[in-house]
Amino acid sequence: MHIELNPDKRYYSIGEVSKAFNVNTSLIRFWDKEFDILKPKKNAKGNRMFTPEDVKNLQLIYHLVKERGFTLDGAKTHLKEGQKKTLDKYEIISKLETVKAQLVNIKNQL
Repeated sequence: MHIELNPDKRYYSIGEVSKAFNVNTSLIRFWDKEFDILKPKKNAKGNRMFTPEDVKNLQLIYHLVKERGFTLDGAKTHLKEGQKKTLDKYEIISKLETVKAQLVNIKNQL
């Protein structure tokens, strides 16, 4: 799953994040408690405000848990052991999927 981030936006509400991932806000809150790589700020009301870095980490967690079928413990271990390598691979796959979609679009226009 690839989420397009607005380059001008510094924070995303939990509602925006859950809508982008098409999951309940309760799942985002749960992942926030379970994964220490997520560090959303909290505003005066106590609402979580996710940075673009948090959203990238959520994409990675979503990919591991929802798309690849990792358990939470498995995803945590995977992230701790090879977070940088995993993130790099995920970004490469995501970029390739974007290129593929563009190529398919061009093919369909021919």
